[in-house]
Amino acid sequence: MPEIVSLKEKWNLLIEKLTKQFAEGDTLNIDAVIYLVGVQELGQGHRSFKKDEKVNLMHIAICKLLEPYGYYEFDYFDEDGWPHYKTLTELPNLKPGEQTVLMKEAIVNYFENLKFI
Repeated sequence: MPEIVSLKEKWNLLIEKLTKQFAEGDTLNIDAVIYLVGVQELGQGHRSFKKDEKVNLMHIAICKLLEPYGYYEFDYFDEDGWPHYKTLTELPNLKPGEQTVLMKEAIVNYFENLKFI
């Protein structure tokens, strides 16, 4: 099997694997993947989340995904077990396409580190 080298190839492989595992027919989008990362990082298993908790899960995921880039640093877990991060560096002003590329790269790196892809 040839080595997968491009971000696009890695992203497509990741989406294919996650979709098979977590979606019921629909292909997952980037927001769904970010949500899954948040659930994984919270570590409370499969349960229902309220709307505000879902927003917080997305925030947890973004902080975790961008931590290796020096934007955030883990700070502490609160009394409910939710992780909190502190901002180290403000995010640069990126165009929407640039934001997407950064997030896809961060997501691919996250799942590579987990040996998922």
